[in-house]
Amino acid sequence: MRKLWWSPWTATFARVGLAGILAWAGLAKLLEDQGTRRRAILAYRIPGLSVDLADILGLLLPAGEVLLAAALLVGIGVRVSALLTGVLMAGFIIGIISVWVRGYSIDCGCFGGGGDVSEAGRHARYTQEVLRDLLFMAAAVRLWLHPRSAWALQAHPGLPDYSSPTTAPAPAVPSR
Repeated sequence: MRKLWWSPWTATFARVGLAGILAWAGLAKLLEDQGTRRRAILAYRIPGLSVDLADILGLLLPAGEVLLAAALLVGIGVRVSALLTGVLMAGFIIGIISVWVRGYSIDCGCFGGGGDVSEAGRHARYTQEVLRDLLFMAAAVRLWLHPRSAWALQAHPGLPDYSSPTTAPAPAVPSR
């Protein structure tokens, strides 16, 4: 099992999976109107967050998700992209827990939409959202710890090149 966890194929699955999730989330939000993005961000009731700042965040956050998705998909800057994705997921988890403990009932807006919703199913919804984001964060941590994966454009210096599934690492040649 340990060998499978550290396999380049597991990293490839995590990298492409996170890319798909981030692309879906980012594009869903970018395709929405500014008012919907604003409403989703303001629903978190962050003290001192102005409408203008919510509008800026409503564009930068999904654009960042799409850029991270692109980097992960093609395998460029995997370790940095994984770190940023993990930090992003941690921020989402903190945001969800924050509104949960303060007693608000919102749609997180993670895949578009967002804003205040009815109280029905609030605890189950928040539990699912936190667990989902913890899973995504675990995949990001896995990539950050061991970014080597198949079909990545970036070769990692000092590591065998697994950019192609049929490529085996070259044997070490002793120096004289």
